Amino acid sequence: MPRVFNNFYNGQRVLITGHTGFKGSWLSVWLRELGADITGYALEPPTVPSLFEICNLEDKVTSIVGNIRDYKVLRDVFEKFQPEIVFHMAAQSLVRPSYKEPVETYQTNIMGTVNLLEACRHTPSIRAVVNVTSDKCYENHGYIYNYKEGDPVGGYDPYSSSKGCSELVTNAYLRSFFNPSNYNKEHAVSLASVRSGNVIGGGDWAEDRLIPDCIKALMENKPIVIRYPDAVRPWQHVLESLSGYLLLAQHLYQDGAAFSGAWNFGPHDNDARPVRWLVEHITEMWGSNAFWTFDGNNYLHEAHYLKLDCSKAKSKIGWYPQWDLNTALDKTIEWYKAYCRHEDMLKVTAGQIRSYEKVIEKGETQNEVQILQQGA
Repeated sequence: MPRVFNNFYNGQRVLITGHTGFKGSWLSVWLRELGADITGYALEPPTVPSLFEICNLEDKVTSIVGNIRDYKVLRDVFEKFQPEIVFHMAAQSLVRPSYKEPVETYQTNIMGTVNLLEACRHTPSIRAVVNVTSDKCYENHGYIYNYKEGDPVGGYDPYSSSKGCSELVTNAYLRSFFNPSNYNKEHAVSLASVRSGNVIGGGDWAEDRLIPDCIKALMENKPIVIRYPDAVRPWQHVLESLSGYLLLAQHLYQDGAAFSGAWNFGPHDNDARPVRWLVEHITEMWGSNAFWTFDGNNYLHEAHYLKLDCSKAKSKIGWYPQWDLNTALDKTIEWYKAYCRHEDMLKVTAGQIRSYEKVIEKGETQNEVQILQQGA
């Protein structure tokens, strides 16, 4: 991605918490392709199978098994490896399990953030920190509205509110310890939080997530059972959000505290679609008489409508979504079909990253033209 990252990540010491998870594994593969020196800190892979194990990432990054709630171990890892850039992804990341284990959810997502930022505060090598929260961190009233970075955070369920709390913790550390007005005076750290849409892509095997549930049913020739067919979500391929995180981290490192704060990285408005639409397209792409059915039981509360306003990322750092939802679904189904054929999945995963890089280079040129035209 020479036009976007300009070889920036080659040789950079990067620490990823939660690197054994779905998004963390994709980020690890991408940073490895970019030449970064990667240290990962996380629990064992959360699913069987897992993208982390499928791609044999344990042999390709420095992987430390540890709990984000264990501050002493986390601090020792920071002290030993002296990272320059940190992506914080370790979390309990699902709504429904948060109802079953609210204490663990709050401990992981709130105190885990505190532990991470404390470790950063006491590590002199740190220059850029990106805390990955969620689009569900906003106080959602179900309105047809695109949430902006300055809107109130909150959350109905334990997961959503824990991510809202993680945002509050991040903002408190930003003001108290990494204040932009004191940058290069009292500290040299740029800190941001990022919120993305509902990410999809190959290698996600988590329970109670739409795409993994669909794929498991399809692979077993069973009907897909969905709970909320009319719920609208901002769907996007995992590489879309990760490209935003990587681009933002580069700005945080190179350009300093002017880029600290909260950022949205979501899809185009027309890619916020109901669950029903997504499942119908997945069954059509998969073929083999695949079909879905509605589970009419009463379930725990989840937000019905959710969209993000990404104008800040577009105007401030030139980030734009590149793959529309149809392309994202194509790439996702392509990945899982390759897995069923027992292909080299690290090669497949890296290949999709290279495909995205080619599109984003062209997209950057197109966006530059659009910006110039708007300015004229």
